[in-house]
Amino acid sequence: MTFETLLYQQNGHIGTLTINRPQALNALNEQVLKELKSFANQVKSDKNIRVLIITGSGEKAFVAGADIKAMQQMTPEEAEAFSIAAQTAFNAIEELPFAVIAAVNGFALGGGCELALSCDIILASGKAKFGLPEVTLGLLPCFGGTQRLPRAIGLYKAREMVFSGEFYSAETCKDFGFVNHVFAPEELLNEAQKLAETIAARGPVAVAKAKQSLNTGFELHITDGLKQEAALFGELFTTEDHNEGIGAFMEKRSPDFKGN
Repeated sequence: MTFETLLYQQNGHIGTLTINRPQALNALNEQVLKELKSFANQVKSDKNIRVLIITGSGEKAFVAGADIKAMQQMTPEEAEAFSIAAQTAFNAIEELPFAVIAAVNGFALGGGCELALSCDIILASGKAKFGLPEVTLGLLPCFGGTQRLPRAIGLYKAREMVFSGEFYSAETCKDFGFVNHVFAPEELLNEAQKLAETIAARGPVAVAKAKQSLNTGFELHITDGLKQEAALFGELFTTEDHNEGIGAFMEKRSPDFKGN
């Protein structure tokens, strides 16, 4: 896969996607969003990928937000279309059937924070800063921030972040509950790789079904969520990975999952 604004590397079952616009602090423009959606569509059926790490190029930013210059002359109709394009791209990332880890190495502002929120797990550098500063521009977070953030940390903390437009440290965001772990900058990618390796060693079909149960069940009444959980559990009993996992446990050996 070749893109102008993205870099992709794959090592075994782990892929690393880098937003690569360092001269613009990896800001999101229409091209980046188009390429993110294209990337997600290309890899969603790749059985060889079990974990994806998303990070930003350079040392300053994960993604510093949307490209403000690109928004300056937008009409209301163009602005709405831009929002929908970003939401569609981030939905495609969120709906990938394998675990997605955001390795936030610097500023994750506006669209950058919203991109991280579309991932399953957020790991951050100690120097990372998160924020949704759109209100300082007379705007509101429109790439999913007003929807994903309150689901992640609750409505009251989300209101504070959105209404104030302030920047928050990685440690504060860990306390808020949407950053999983904070590491020294030089350790971030190694720690992301370690976690990715742990997840990649698990049953990939089981991880995919667990992700489905978590993400969709969160929006359901608990009765319906439990029904879905049971149904997905039953589906796993049709897989070869289920036989391998149980067999390996009984034989006291490490499983060799194939993703079937």
